[in-house]
Amino acid sequence: MDSTTARKMAVTAATAWNESRPYANGDQPRVDSYFGCDVFSQRVMRQRLPGDVYQRLLRTIERGERLDPDVADVVAAAMKDWAIERGATHYTHWFLPLTGLTAEKHDSLVVPDGQGGVVYALSGADLCQGEPDASSFPSGGLRATFEARGYTAWDPTSPAFLNRGENNVTLCIPTAFVSWTGAALDQKTPLLRSMDALSTQALRVLRIFGADAGVSRVYTTVGAEQEYFLVDRNLFYARPDLLTCDRTLFGAKPPKGQQMEDHYFGTIPPRVLAFMADVERELYRMGIPVKTRHNEVAPGQYEIAPLHENSNVACDHQMLIMETLKRVAPRYGLQAILHEKPFAGLNGSGKHNNWSIVTDTGVNLLDPRDETHTNMQFLVFLCAVIRAVDLHADLL
Repeated sequence: MDSTTARKMAVTAATAWNESRPYANGDQPRVDSYFGCDVFSQRVMRQRLPGDVYQRLLRTIERGERLDPDVADVVAAAMKDWAIERGATHYTHWFLPLTGLTAEKHDSLVVPDGQGGVVYALSGADLCQGEPDASSFPSGGLRATFEARGYTAWDPTSPAFLNRGENNVTLCIPTAFVSWTGAALDQKTPLLRSMDALSTQALRVLRIFGADAGVSRVYTTVGAEQEYFLVDRNLFYARPDLLTCDRTLFGAKPPKGQQMEDHYFGTIPPRVLAFMADVERELYRMGIPVKTRHNEVAPGQYEIAPLHENSNVACDHQMLIMETLKRVAPRYGLQAILHEKPFAGLNGSGKHNNWSIVTDTGVNLLDPRDETHTNMQFLVFLCAVIRAVDLHADLL
Protein backbone atom coordinates (compact mmCIF):
# COMPACT_ATOMS: atom_id res chain seq x y z
CA MET A 1 0.00 0.00 0.00
CA ASP A 2 1.54 3.34 -1.05
CA SER A 3 1.45 6.35 1.24
CA THR A 4 -1.15 8.23 -0.81
CA THR A 5 -3.59 5.32 -0.74
CA ALA A 6 -2.98 4.75 2.96
CA ARG A 7 -3.63 8.41 3.73
CA LYS A 8 -6.86 8.42 1.73
CA MET A 9 -8.06 5.27 3.48
CA ALA A 10 -7.16 6.72 6.88
CA VAL A 11 -9.09 9.92 6.12
CA THR A 12 -12.07 7.87 4.94
CA ALA A 13 -11.97 5.71 8.07
CA ALA A 14 -11.81 8.77 10.32
CA THR A 15 -14.59 10.70 8.59
CA ALA A 16 -16.88 7.70 8.05
CA TRP A 17 -16.55 6.47 11.61
CA ASN A 18 -19.73 6.72 13.62
CA GLU A 19 -20.90 5.75 17.07
CA SER A 20 -23.41 3.10 15.96
CA ARG A 21 -21.97 0.54 18.36
CA PRO A 22 -23.30 -1.16 21.49
CA TYR A 23 -24.16 1.33 24.23
CA ALA A 24 -23.81 4.25 21.81
CA ASN A 25 -26.98 5.78 23.22
CA GLY A 26 -25.71 5.71 26.78
CA ASP A 27 -27.74 2.68 27.88
CA GLN A 28 -24.73 0.67 29.07
CA PRO A 29 -25.13 -1.29 32.32
CA ARG A 30 -23.87 0.12 35.59
CA VAL A 31 -20.22 -0.69 36.24
CA ASP A 32 -21.00 -2.06 39.70
CA SER A 33 -23.29 -4.66 38.09
CA TYR A 34 -20.44 -6.38 36.24
CA PHE A 35 -17.15 -5.22 37.81
CA GLY A 36 -14.97 -8.26 38.52
CA CYS A 37 -17.51 -10.69 37.05
CA ASP A 38 -14.70 -12.54 35.24
CA VAL A 39 -12.49 -12.85 38.33
CA PHE A 40 -12.33 -15.75 40.78
CA SER A 41 -12.10 -13.20 43.58
CA GLN A 42 -12.15 -13.59 47.34
CA ARG A 43 -15.86 -12.77 47.27
CA VAL A 44 -16.48 -15.65 44.83
CA MET A 45 -14.27 -17.99 46.85
CA ARG A 46 -16.13 -17.14 50.04
CA GLN A 47 -19.40 -18.05 48.32
CA ARG A 48 -18.20 -21.28 46.71
CA LEU A 49 -15.68 -22.79 49.12
CA PRO A 50 -16.39 -24.56 52.43
CA GLY A 51 -15.70 -22.22 55.33
CA ASP A 52 -12.64 -24.06 56.65
CA VAL A 53 -11.11 -24.36 53.17
CA TYR A 54 -11.67 -20.67 52.51
CA GLN A 55 -10.00 -19.69 55.79
CA ARG A 56 -7.00 -21.93 55.13
CA LEU A 57 -6.61 -20.51 51.62
CA LEU A 58 -6.93 -16.98 53.01
CA ARG A 59 -4.04 -17.66 55.40
CA THR A 60 -1.95 -18.73 52.41
CA ILE A 61 -2.85 -15.56 50.52
CA GLU A 62 -2.43 -13.11 53.39
CA ARG A 63 0.28 -14.72 55.53
CA GLY A 64 2.16 -16.89 53.07
CA GLU A 65 1.34 -20.15 54.87
CA ARG A 66 2.00 -23.39 52.99
CA LEU A 67 -0.94 -24.59 50.88
CA ASP A 68 -2.18 -28.10 51.68
CA PRO A 69 -2.86 -30.39 48.68
CA ASP A 70 -6.37 -31.20 49.93
CA VAL A 71 -7.19 -27.48 49.95
CA ALA A 72 -5.89 -27.18 46.38
CA ASP A 73 -8.21 -30.00 45.23
CA VAL A 74 -11.29 -28.25 46.64
CA VAL A 75 -10.26 -24.87 45.22
CA ALA A 76 -9.60 -26.40 41.79
CA ALA A 77 -13.04 -28.03 41.70
CA ALA A 78 -14.76 -24.77 42.65
CA MET A 79 -12.69 -22.76 40.17
CA LYS A 80 -13.50 -25.25 37.39
CA ASP A 81 -17.25 -25.11 38.07
CA TRP A 82 -17.20 -21.32 38.19
CA ALA A 83 -15.28 -21.11 34.89
CA ILE A 84 -17.40 -23.57 32.90
CA GLU A 85 -20.58 -21.83 34.06
CA ARG A 86 -19.18 -18.78 32.25
CA GLY A 87 -18.32 -20.62 29.06
CA ALA A 88 -14.69 -21.63 29.64
CA THR A 89 -13.44 -24.67 27.73
CA HIS A 90 -9.71 -24.43 28.50
CA TYR A 91 -7.40 -23.33 31.28
CA THR A 92 -3.87 -22.00 31.17
CA HIS A 93 -1.04 -21.24 33.55
CA TRP A 94 -0.57 -17.56 32.72
CA PHE A 95 2.99 -16.38 33.38
CA LEU A 96 5.46 -13.59 32.62
CA PRO A 97 8.69 -14.90 31.05
CA LEU A 98 11.69 -12.69 30.34
CA THR A 99 10.27 -11.60 26.97
CA GLY A 100 8.37 -8.55 28.20
CA LEU A 101 5.15 -10.33 27.23
CA THR A 102 2.78 -12.82 28.82
CA ALA A 103 2.84 -16.53 28.00
CA GLU A 104 0.24 -19.27 28.12
CA LYS A 105 -0.27 -22.90 27.10
CA HIS A 106 -3.92 -23.86 26.89
CA ASP A 107 -5.15 -27.23 28.16
CA SER A 108 -8.70 -28.44 27.73
CA LEU A 109 -10.96 -28.68 30.76
CA VAL A 110 -12.59 -31.79 29.25
CA VAL A 111 -11.14 -35.30 29.45
CA PRO A 112 -12.48 -38.62 28.11
CA ASP A 113 -14.76 -40.47 30.53
CA GLY A 114 -13.86 -43.90 29.11
CA GLN A 115 -17.38 -44.44 27.78
CA GLY A 116 -17.23 -42.42 24.60
CA GLY A 117 -17.97 -39.09 26.24
CA VAL A 118 -16.14 -36.43 28.20
CA VAL A 119 -16.26 -34.86 31.64
CA TYR A 120 -14.90 -31.59 32.95
CA ALA A 121 -11.88 -31.94 35.22
CA LEU A 122 -9.33 -29.74 36.95
CA SER A 123 -7.36 -31.30 39.80
CA GLY A 124 -5.41 -29.63 42.55
CA ALA A 125 -2.22 -30.84 40.89
CA ASP A 126 -3.29 -29.21 37.60
CA LEU A 127 -4.01 -25.99 39.45
CA CYS A 128 -0.77 -25.85 41.42
CA GLN A 129 1.89 -26.87 38.92
CA GLY A 130 2.53 -27.05 35.19
CA GLU A 131 5.55 -28.01 33.13
CA PRO A 132 5.93 -25.93 29.97
CA ASP A 133 9.08 -26.41 27.93
CA ALA A 134 11.50 -23.76 29.16
CA SER A 135 14.18 -24.32 26.53
CA SER A 136 12.87 -21.65 24.16
CA PHE A 137 12.37 -18.91 26.74
CA PRO A 138 15.11 -16.41 27.69
CA SER A 139 17.05 -17.66 30.69
CA GLY A 140 19.86 -15.15 31.08
CA GLY A 141 22.37 -17.99 30.66
CA LEU A 142 21.21 -19.62 33.89
CA ARG A 143 21.50 -23.17 32.58
CA ALA A 144 22.33 -25.30 29.57
CA THR A 145 19.64 -26.42 27.14
CA PHE A 146 19.66 -29.99 28.47
CA GLU A 147 18.73 -28.56 31.89
CA ALA A 148 15.91 -26.52 30.41
CA ARG A 149 12.98 -28.02 32.28
CA GLY A 150 10.75 -25.29 33.70
CA TYR A 151 7.79 -25.29 36.06
CA THR A 152 4.86 -22.97 36.54
CA ALA A 153 3.57 -22.67 40.10
CA TRP A 154 0.17 -21.23 41.04
CA ASP A 155 0.28 -17.79 42.64
CA PRO A 156 -2.84 -17.69 44.87
CA THR A 157 -2.16 -14.06 45.81
CA SER A 158 -3.19 -12.97 42.29
CA PRO A 159 -6.75 -14.06 41.44
CA ALA A 160 -7.56 -16.29 38.48
CA PHE A 161 -9.59 -14.66 35.71
CA LEU A 162 -11.34 -15.37 32.43
CA ASN A 163 -9.87 -14.21 29.14
CA ARG A 164 -12.62 -13.77 26.55
CA GLY A 165 -11.84 -14.03 22.83
CA GLU A 166 -14.06 -13.77 19.79
CA ASN A 167 -15.41 -17.31 20.18
CA ASN A 168 -13.63 -18.68 23.24
CA VAL A 169 -13.26 -18.28 26.99
CA THR A 170 -10.11 -19.39 28.80
CA LEU A 171 -9.51 -19.70 32.54
CA CYS A 172 -6.19 -17.95 33.25
CA ILE A 173 -4.33 -18.96 36.41
CA PRO A 174 -1.50 -16.53 37.33
CA THR A 175 1.70 -18.45 38.01
CA ALA A 176 5.39 -18.06 38.71
CA PHE A 177 7.87 -19.67 36.30
CA VAL A 178 11.06 -21.25 37.63
CA SER A 179 13.71 -23.73 36.56
CA TRP A 180 13.98 -27.20 38.08
CA THR A 181 16.61 -25.78 40.47
CA GLY A 182 14.31 -22.95 41.57
CA ALA A 183 16.02 -20.20 39.56
CA ALA A 184 13.63 -17.47 38.44
CA LEU A 185 12.80 -17.52 34.73
CA ASP A 186 10.15 -14.81 34.88
CA GLN A 187 9.28 -11.35 36.16
CA LYS A 188 6.92 -12.49 38.93
CA THR A 189 9.26 -14.68 41.01
CA PRO A 190 11.81 -11.93 41.78
CA LEU A 191 8.94 -9.57 42.60
CA LEU A 192 7.37 -12.02 45.06
CA ARG A 193 10.74 -12.73 46.67
CA SER A 194 11.53 -9.02 46.98
CA MET A 195 8.13 -8.36 48.54
CA ASP A 196 8.80 -11.06 51.15
CA ALA A 197 12.25 -9.63 51.89
CA LEU A 198 10.86 -6.11 52.21
CA SER A 199 8.09 -7.32 54.53
CA THR A 200 10.60 -9.05 56.82
CA GLN A 201 12.82 -5.99 57.14
CA ALA A 202 9.93 -3.53 57.42
CA LEU A 203 8.48 -5.53 60.32
CA ARG A 204 11.89 -5.39 62.00
CA VAL A 205 11.91 -1.58 61.74
CA LEU A 206 8.33 -1.32 62.99
CA ARG A 207 9.25 -3.38 66.06
CA ILE A 208 12.06 -0.93 66.81
CA PHE A 209 9.53 1.92 66.80
CA GLY A 210 6.98 -0.12 68.75
CA ALA A 211 4.51 0.25 65.88
CA ASP A 212 4.08 -3.43 65.01
CA ALA A 213 0.94 -4.11 67.06
CA GLY A 214 -1.46 -6.17 64.96
CA VAL A 215 0.81 -6.07 61.91
CA SER A 216 1.70 -9.45 60.42
CA ARG A 217 2.82 -8.39 56.95
CA VAL A 218 4.01 -5.32 55.04
CA TYR A 219 3.53 -5.09 51.30
CA THR A 220 4.11 -2.60 48.51
CA THR A 221 1.47 -0.98 46.35
CA VAL A 222 1.78 0.50 42.89
CA GLY A 223 -0.44 2.32 40.43
CA ALA A 224 1.10 2.45 36.96
CA GLU A 225 0.10 5.20 34.51
CA GLN A 226 0.24 3.70 31.01
CA GLU A 227 0.83 6.13 28.13
CA TYR A 228 0.33 5.00 24.53
CA PHE A 229 -0.13 6.26 20.97
CA LEU A 230 -3.05 5.52 18.65
CA VAL A 231 -2.43 5.44 14.89
CA ASP A 232 -4.93 4.69 12.13
CA ARG A 233 -4.27 1.12 10.97
CA ASN A 234 -4.14 2.15 7.31
CA LEU A 235 -1.21 4.44 8.08
CA PHE A 236 0.34 1.90 10.45
CA TYR A 237 0.47 -0.87 7.83
CA ALA A 238 1.91 1.54 5.27
CA ARG A 239 5.00 1.95 7.48
CA PRO A 240 7.31 -1.12 7.57
CA ASP A 241 9.25 0.39 10.47
CA LEU A 242 6.15 0.83 12.63
CA LEU A 243 4.91 -2.61 11.63
CA THR A 244 8.19 -4.32 12.49
CA CYS A 245 9.62 -2.24 15.34
CA ASP A 246 6.57 -0.46 16.79
CA ARG A 247 8.51 2.78 16.21
CA THR A 248 9.59 4.95 13.29
CA LEU A 249 13.14 4.62 11.95
CA PHE A 250 12.97 7.19 9.15
CA GLY A 251 10.77 9.96 7.76
CA ALA A 252 10.23 13.70 7.98
CA LYS A 253 8.94 15.52 11.02
CA PRO A 254 5.22 16.37 10.94
CA PRO A 255 4.25 19.95 10.04
CA LYS A 256 2.71 20.28 13.50
CA GLY A 257 4.00 18.46 16.54
CA GLN A 258 3.47 19.32 20.19
CA GLN A 259 4.78 22.89 19.97
CA MET A 260 1.40 24.45 20.71
CA GLU A 261 0.90 22.25 23.79
CA ASP A 262 -2.78 22.06 22.87
CA HIS A 263 -3.23 18.29 22.97
CA TYR A 264 -2.53 17.70 26.67
CA PHE A 265 -5.82 17.31 28.58
CA GLY A 266 -7.69 18.46 25.47
CA THR A 267 -11.09 17.18 24.41
CA ILE A 268 -10.83 13.46 23.65
CA PRO A 269 -11.84 12.73 20.01
CA PRO A 270 -15.12 10.74 19.82
CA ARG A 271 -13.52 7.78 18.02
CA VAL A 272 -10.77 7.56 20.64
CA LEU A 273 -13.21 8.02 23.51
CA ALA A 274 -15.35 5.16 22.21
CA PHE A 275 -12.22 3.00 22.08
CA MET A 276 -11.30 3.99 25.65
CA ALA A 277 -14.79 3.16 26.91
CA ASP A 278 -14.64 -0.27 25.26
CA VAL A 279 -11.23 -0.94 26.84
CA GLU A 280 -12.53 0.09 30.25
CA ARG A 281 -15.55 -2.22 30.01
CA GLU A 282 -13.27 -5.19 29.36
CA LEU A 283 -10.89 -4.20 32.16
CA TYR A 284 -13.75 -3.72 34.62
CA ARG A 285 -14.90 -7.28 33.90
CA MET A 286 -11.43 -8.48 34.93
CA GLY A 287 -11.57 -6.46 38.15
CA ILE A 288 -9.01 -3.85 37.09
CA PRO A 289 -9.82 -0.53 38.83
CA VAL A 290 -9.23 1.88 35.95
CA LYS A 291 -9.54 5.46 37.19
CA THR A 292 -8.18 8.00 34.69
CA ARG A 293 -8.18 8.58 30.92
CA HIS A 294 -6.97 11.68 29.07
CA ASN A 295 -5.03 13.15 26.16
CA GLU A 296 -1.28 13.19 26.70
CA VAL A 297 1.25 15.77 25.48
CA ALA A 298 2.05 14.50 21.97
CA PRO A 299 -0.53 14.40 19.17
CA GLY A 300 -2.18 10.98 19.09
CA GLN A 301 -0.89 10.14 22.59
CA TYR A 302 -3.16 9.13 25.47
CA GLU A 303 -3.02 7.74 28.99
CA ILE A 304 -4.91 5.19 31.07
CA ALA A 305 -4.28 4.85 34.80
CA PRO A 306 -5.67 2.39 37.37
CA LEU A 307 -5.86 2.92 41.11
CA HIS A 308 -2.97 1.55 43.18
CA GLU A 309 -3.09 -2.11 44.25
CA ASN A 310 -0.85 -4.74 45.81
CA SER A 311 2.27 -4.64 43.60
CA ASN A 312 1.97 -8.26 42.51
CA VAL A 313 -1.65 -7.87 41.41
CA ALA A 314 -0.94 -4.44 39.92
CA CYS A 315 1.83 -5.86 37.71
CA ASP A 316 -0.46 -8.62 36.44
CA HIS A 317 -3.15 -6.04 35.77
CA GLN A 318 -0.67 -3.82 33.95
CA MET A 319 0.10 -6.64 31.51
CA LEU A 320 -3.63 -7.15 30.96
CA ILE A 321 -4.12 -3.43 30.35
CA MET A 322 -1.46 -3.41 27.63
CA GLU A 323 -2.88 -6.55 26.01
CA THR A 324 -6.40 -5.11 26.08
CA LEU A 325 -5.28 -1.83 24.48
CA LYS A 326 -3.67 -3.81 21.66
CA ARG A 327 -6.64 -6.14 21.22
CA VAL A 328 -9.45 -3.56 21.25
CA ALA A 329 -7.86 -0.87 19.05
CA PRO A 330 -8.46 -2.70 15.70
CA ARG A 331 -12.22 -2.66 16.37
CA TYR A 332 -12.01 1.09 15.79
CA GLY A 333 -9.56 0.97 12.89
CA LEU A 334 -6.71 1.96 15.20
CA GLN A 335 -3.36 0.52 16.27
CA ALA A 336 -2.15 0.98 19.85
CA ILE A 337 1.61 1.60 20.09
CA LEU A 338 3.23 0.97 23.47
CA HIS A 339 6.87 1.55 22.49
CA GLU A 340 8.57 3.99 24.86
CA LYS A 341 9.81 6.29 22.05
CA PRO A 342 7.99 5.63 18.77
CA PHE A 343 8.37 9.08 17.18
CA ALA A 344 11.39 11.40 17.06
CA GLY A 345 10.74 14.96 18.17
CA LEU A 346 7.70 14.01 20.27
CA ASN A 347 7.32 12.95 23.87
CA GLY A 348 7.80 9.26 24.50
CA SER A 349 5.36 7.06 26.39
CA GLY A 350 6.18 6.59 30.05
CA LYS A 351 4.80 4.32 32.73
CA HIS A 352 4.89 6.37 35.92
CA ASN A 353 4.82 4.18 39.03
CA ASN A 354 3.02 5.55 42.08
CA TRP A 355 4.67 3.27 44.64
CA SER A 356 4.37 2.99 48.40
CA ILE A 357 4.77 0.65 51.40
CA VAL A 358 1.68 -0.33 53.41
CA THR A 359 1.02 -2.54 56.43
CA ASP A 360 -1.75 -5.13 56.36
CA THR A 361 -3.56 -2.92 58.86
CA GLY A 362 -3.76 -0.14 56.28
CA VAL A 363 -0.98 2.21 57.44
CA ASN A 364 0.96 3.88 54.61
CA LEU A 365 4.57 3.94 55.83
CA LEU A 366 5.56 6.61 53.29
CA ASP A 367 2.85 9.04 54.40
CA PRO A 368 4.28 11.53 56.93
CA ARG A 369 0.87 13.09 57.54
CA ASP A 370 1.52 16.53 59.01
CA GLU A 371 4.90 15.66 60.51
CA THR A 372 7.19 15.64 57.50
CA HIS A 373 10.31 16.77 59.38
CA THR A 374 9.66 15.15 62.77
CA ASN A 375 8.07 11.78 61.95
CA MET A 376 11.13 9.58 62.53
CA GLN A 377 9.45 6.38 61.39
CA PHE A 378 8.56 7.99 58.05
CA LEU A 379 12.08 9.42 57.68
CA VAL A 380 13.70 6.04 58.33
CA PHE A 381 11.58 4.30 55.69
CA LEU A 382 12.09 7.16 53.22
CA CYS A 383 15.87 7.14 53.67
CA ALA A 384 15.95 3.35 53.38
CA VAL A 385 14.15 3.53 50.02
CA ILE A 386 16.48 6.28 48.75
CA ARG A 387 19.52 4.29 49.88
CA ALA A 388 18.21 1.11 48.25
CA VAL A 389 17.63 2.90 44.94
CA ASP A 390 21.17 4.31 45.12
CA LEU A 391 22.76 0.93 45.83
CA HIS A 392 20.68 -1.14 43.42
CA ALA A 393 20.01 1.28 40.58
CA ASP A 394 21.17 -1.37 38.09
CA LEU A 395 18.05 -3.40 38.91
CA LEU A 396 15.69 -0.54 38.08
